[in-house]
Amino acid sequence: MVSPIEIQKALGGMEYPADKDAIVKHAESSGAGDDVMEALRGLPERSYERPTDVNEAISNS
Repeated sequence: MVSPIEIQKALGGMEYPADKDAIVKHAESSGAGDDVMEALRGLPERSYERPTDVNEAISNS
């Protein structure tokens, strides 16, 4: 399980709302680790309104 802090570090400066593709691209460009990238790639395809939505989706998967 990836910590919410690691996810938020990878998504620092992210503009919301954002879809899964934008979130994954942002994390890649910020040098996120493999665990974080794997978790983000597993997100459901939808729009995320805020960082906590991303964390909730990951913790529920």
